[in-house]
Amino acid sequence: MRHARDADLDRLEDLLAQLRTLPGLKEKKRGVFYRKSRGFLHFHEDPRGMFADISDPDERIDVTHAAGREALMRAARDRLKA
Repeated sequence: MRHARDADLDRLEDLLAQLRTLPGLKEKKRGVFYRKSRGFLHFHEDPRGMFADISDPDERIDVTHAAGREALMRAARDRLKA
């Protein structure tokens, strides 16, 4: 599993746009989000699909399809409220 490249992230642009609207997140590099000074969320690609690693607590979410993207947005909102 490798970190997502720009071509991989192009497939997730709608999801990235949604993440950019969440208060408290800063995108330091395309697809790499921080909360304050700590890494919060980034993406990986492998032959099985696209995955997001989110912290606090650590979790890997398959974002290849719409259901996983919705799950990621719920998880991000929940963690940012805490």
